[in-house]
Amino acid sequence: MGHPARGVGDKRSQPIESYICLASNRRKAVFAPKMQFGAFRRSSRLNSDMRDKVQPLTPNISTRTSTLTPVLGTTVWPGLFSRSQQEGLRDELRGLIAQNPFYRTTMPRTGRPLSVSMTNMGELGWVSDQAGYRYEATHPVTKKAWPAIPATLLRLWNDLTGYPAPPQACLVNHYRAGARMGLHQDRDETALDAPVLSLSLGDTALFRLGGTERSDPTQSFKLESGDVMILGGPSRLRFHGVDRILPGSSTLLAGGGRLNLTLRRVTPLSD
Repeated sequence: MGHPARGVGDKRSQPIESYICLASNRRKAVFAPKMQFGAFRRSSRLNSDMRDKVQPLTPNISTRTSTLTPVLGTTVWPGLFSRSQQEGLRDELRGLIAQNPFYRTTMPRTGRPLSVSMTNMGELGWVSDQAGYRYEATHPVTKKAWPAIPATLLRLWNDLTGYPAPPQACLVNHYRAGARMGLHQDRDETALDAPVLSLSLGDTALFRLGGTERSDPTQSFKLESGDVMILGGPSRLRFHGVDRILPGSSTLLAGGGRLNLTLRRVTPLSD
């Protein structure tokens, strides 16, 4: 749910400046009208005026009834993070990113830079360069250890996944206007029994979900700021990507853009 090295490059490389600021509420966007869901099941989607009434996440979280299920193994919790929770996490990330800056990944074979900038948190971080795709314990530029995953995200993983071990990596992908992510699978982990969990912050993304083969049919839907998604079980190895972001759809991040935080367990519990 976020390998930058498998997206499409963008020659318009832009500097990553400070983009995190306090911002006001925005209107809730709706699902893309052309989406075809098939067996899609929808329960109550949180209205924008209810977002700030969502209680802080606790180990006794009871939000599983407000979900969207495009296909078996893919679950979306729309608006699970209220605006105030998003702002709190955004402000915490500001300090972590200051010491753990974004960098541009490149394709292994071509060395072409990609449109998405990234960094990591946790004991391991996902990196890509001409040496290939892999997880490493240090930042490829600063050579420092990645900072710890925020407690809010660890609690989210425990509350929603039920997996008996914590995530080891949290990828932070930064999408600016024009950035995208090509269809790819998250398969650089050996713990493929663990789901992949992502949280969207900032501008809305048009997310594309396919099957376990690249040629399988795909469907698209919007992921908005505060939405949480899990790919697990039969969806763990589905191809997925981001067609584009919708500039101006959120005021959470200064200058717009989207942050996608992806939690992964890399190695099996026994390792």
